[in-house]
Amino acid sequence: MTVLIEIKVPDVGNVAEIDVVEVLIQAGDVVALEQTIATLETDKASMDLPSSAAGTVQQVYIKPGDKVSEGSLIATVLVNDEQVSTQEPVQPAAAVAETPAPAPVSEKVSETVSIPARPAPEPKIAEVLQESDATAAKPHASPSVRLFARELGVDIAKIKNGSGRKGRILKDDVKHFVKKVLTEGIVVAGAGIPSIPAVDFSPFGETEVQKLSKIKRLTGQNLGRVWLNLPMVTYHEEVDITDMEDFRVALNAEKAKGELKITGLMFIVKALVAAMQQFPSFNASLSVDGESLILKKYFNIGIAVDTPNGLVVPVLRNVNNKSINELAAELAEKSEKARLGKLLPGEMQGGCMTISSLGGIGGTAFTPIVNAPEVAILGVTRAKMQPVWNGKEFLPRLMLPLDLTYDHRVIDGAEGARFMAAVKQNLSDIRRLLL
Repeated sequence: MTVLIEIKVPDVGNVAEIDVVEVLIQAGDVVALEQTIATLETDKASMDLPSSAAGTVQQVYIKPGDKVSEGSLIATVLVNDEQVSTQEPVQPAAAVAETPAPAPVSEKVSETVSIPARPAPEPKIAEVLQESDATAAKPHASPSVRLFARELGVDIAKIKNGSGRKGRILKDDVKHFVKKVLTEGIVVAGAGIPSIPAVDFSPFGETEVQKLSKIKRLTGQNLGRVWLNLPMVTYHEEVDITDMEDFRVALNAEKAKGELKITGLMFIVKALVAAMQQFPSFNASLSVDGESLILKKYFNIGIAVDTPNGLVVPVLRNVNNKSINELAAELAEKSEKARLGKLLPGEMQGGCMTISSLGGIGGTAFTPIVNAPEVAILGVTRAKMQPVWNGKEFLPRLMLPLDLTYDHRVIDGAEGARFMAAVKQNLSDIRRLLL
């Protein structure tokens, strides 16, 4: 006896729409349990979707370019009833076959709004941008349409007379607005900032166009918004970690072969959280109106991880309640998932402050960009031995460069220096982490 099983999109966090990048199965294929059947992509990460059943694929309900969400039907698989364990059988095959396939996804926005290359007209500020927010009527649109508008950088309040029922704004209305902006030269965001003109590089030699991944595109958009909206200051410091490194090496020497080793990054995470407990404004976010500071009572640290698809930031949760060994195991697990494209959106949310480490590559200093809505980010580069004067003689000490970038609306220069002094003190004498 055989049973028809539905494979659906699992819980991937609070994500309204997920892009289908690749479908690896078709009707008639035999799939194994946990075999990757599709690749999905959100604005933060790409992930492989494993099969929750082993058997023969009866029907596939998605294709590349579709958008899905939690619970969306991916495929139906025919399995032997003795193979079914945790998966519950669904309705008979005849009923499943009548399930409508997802509606075809409209053409990509990038294709919809593209226009032939021509000299850019003189930019002008649209009259709609000068309207008072107090007099503008609140637009009617679904959450998915609002998210779609935000991804394109469109202020949905500027769209008038939606084409939906009772004037409701639809995705097509957002696309038409973007097309109007491009054709008429209206400045919607970054008014007064001239755009970079297009350049034809072919006269200079051979070129190749390589499309950016969605993660890199949206990361770039987010960093661009942060750069334009946040007044950022970067404070550079060097920390003597000679004693800390000696302790770390001794700890790893005691570990059995194959046991997870401790990296210096784990001590930096603990030292950072200890300083955040001392300076609460670093564990906060500024309200949208800029009038209030939202202080957080939890301590979650994001760690920037380099992957083939771009930079992602898995979050270590409740760092203040975990040991060095627990944090090392958690980071190793999430970093591996990130590199394999299996990190879920929920595992990259809820960070209080981020660490961006280039120590494994090199460098002496850099200026990391704050990962808004956080208010600060800590940059780490490679430690090196230096002669340090102790008042009597020069001694060889292992010095670690640190770079703290913070939102100057929330943190002033004196507080930033005091915070870094606390981090420096914690790393120079790790016994302080026990206090």
